[in-house]
Amino acid sequence: MRQFILSLLMMIPLASQSQEFSTFSAAWWNVENLFDTHDDPHTDDDDFTPQGEYHWTRRKLDAKLQGIYKTLVMMELPDVVGLAEVENSNVLRDLCQGTPLAQVPYRYVHYNSPDRRGIDCALIYRSDRFTVTTSRPVSMSDSAAGFFTRDILVVEGVTVGGDSVCLVLNHWPSKRGGDEATVHRLSIAQTVRTLMGELHKKYPGSAVIALGDMNSTADESAIAKGMGFAGDSINPEGVRNLTLRLPNDWGSHKYQGVWNYIDQVFFLADESWQVRKLKLIKYDHLLIEDSHRPGVRPKRTHQGPRYEAGLSDHLPLLLRLEHRK
Repeated sequence: MRQFILSLLMMIPLASQSQEFSTFSAAWWNVENLFDTHDDPHTDDDDFTPQGEYHWTRRKLDAKLQGIYKTLVMMELPDVVGLAEVENSNVLRDLCQGTPLAQVPYRYVHYNSPDRRGIDCALIYRSDRFTVTTSRPVSMSDSAAGFFTRDILVVEGVTVGGDSVCLVLNHWPSKRGGDEATVHRLSIAQTVRTLMGELHKKYPGSAVIALGDMNSTADESAIAKGMGFAGDSINPEGVRNLTLRLPNDWGSHKYQGVWNYIDQVFFLADESWQVRKLKLIKYDHLLIEDSHRPGVRPKRTHQGPRYEAGLSDHLPLLLRLEHRK
C-alpha cells in the first residue's frame, strides 16, 4: 500500500496554468490532538506521552502521520492545508519531512499560542505553488480574565499564477465553555470579519479565505451575528459562507448521532474568482461504523481512552478556486 500511494503521489501533475486562468486549492482539517510524544512542562499534554492516559508512543504518532499523508495524496496534494490541534513545529516537520510528503515541497507556518493544552492552528503549503510573503498570529486570549485560547493564524501569499491569496485560520473555543465561550466565539467572529475586510482592501483583486473549526453551525450567533450572515449565505461586506453549499445530510463532525458543519469556509473575492468546488472529504479510512447511533462517524485516534487508530473526529474540507485574468 505504501508503495502504491508513493507511486500515485509521483504521478499527480501540477494543476494546469494558462494566461487566461489559474487554479488554487485549499484544504482545512482539524486533525484532533496531533501531539508529539514528549512532555511539555508549560502545557497540559501529559496524556500524550508514553506514560500518559493514551499511552501515546512514537509508533502511534507515525501511524497518524502516515494516515494524514495518505489522505492528502488522495486529495491530490492541495496547495495549502490549514490544520487545527497541532501541538508544535516538531509534528509539522515530521509530517512534511518524515513521510513521503518529503518528495513534495511542503513547508509549514506555525506559532505557539497560549492555549492551555498547547494546541494551535498551522498551515502547510506547497512552496512550488504558493509563496508566503508574511504571516502572523492574532491573539484572541484575555490574560486579565484568565481566558486563553488558540490564536488566529493569518498568512498572506502569492500563488504560482501570480494571484494574491490571504488565509485566516481559526479554531474557536469549544461549547464546553458554556455561555462564556459563546461570548468569546462571537467576539472572535467579529475579529475575523474585520480581518477579512482589511485584507481584501490591502490586496485589491485578492482572494481572502477564512477556514476553521468554528465550533458553531451557520445558524448560531457567532456566525449568524458575528460574521453578519443573519441566515443568508452572504454578509453585507460580500463574504460568502461556502459551507452552506455542502450536503445537509452530512457534516464535518458528528455529535450525539447528528452530523453538523462546525468547520466552516468563508470567502471574499471579486467576480474574477470562481469557486469550482467545495467538497467534504469522507474517504472510507476516515470513517467507522457508529456502534451507538445509525450510520457511520469519523474514526478517531482515541475514543475515550481506547486507541481507535483513526485520524480525527473531524472530516476535512477541500476548496478549489479558479481565477480568470
